[in-house]
Amino acid sequence: MQLFKQPTYNEDKLVALCTSGDRKAQRQLYERFSKKMFVVAMRYSKTTFEAEDILQEAFVKVFQNIAEFKAGSTLEYWVKRIVINTSLKQNRKFFDKMHMDDVSVMRDEPSEEFTFTAYNFQELLAFIQQLPAGYQAIFNLYAIEGFKHHEIAEMLSISEGTSKSQYARAKVLLQKMIAKDEDKVYERQR
Repeated sequence: MQLFKQPTYNEDKLVALCTSGDRKAQRQLYERFSKKMFVVAMRYSKTTFEAEDILQEAFVKVFQNIAEFKAGSTLEYWVKRIVINTSLKQNRKFFDKMHMDDVSVMRDEPSEEFTFTAYNFQELLAFIQQLPAGYQAIFNLYAIEGFKHHEIAEMLSISEGTSKSQYARAKVLLQKMIAKDEDKVYERQR
């Protein structure tokens, strides 16, 4: 028995069908992007459950707003922005509670450049997830997503200096976590 295979639509056709409420097209859109977007949600989450919740809420927004998608951008980028914004909205409660210093009042802390080459994705994700929520979001937005500090400041309703200081502190904290982890590995090898 041969199963009927769902046609794979190009981006324009997929958006048009999703806009008209076609469930098969919506499923195809979800299947096309859900794995990548889950990884994005994990970077802004502390747990898998939290990331799944963000992903679900984000795709509801995608389907509710698909008619607003403009063909000048890629669909993947548009979906990713919704996932990021949903993550930030979910974490906003942490931003409000977190003490954030502007860069002008921050003491100089050592910040050497560091690389993650000795770590796999899961290990890096675990380090990032250990960061306080504000540091985690700003680190992801700047270092991974590539947003500028003025863009982050606008997204989070903070000053640009606060974004810079939180990023600097996130880097220092990550460096300390990595150094501690490397010390543990060294001790086990002795």
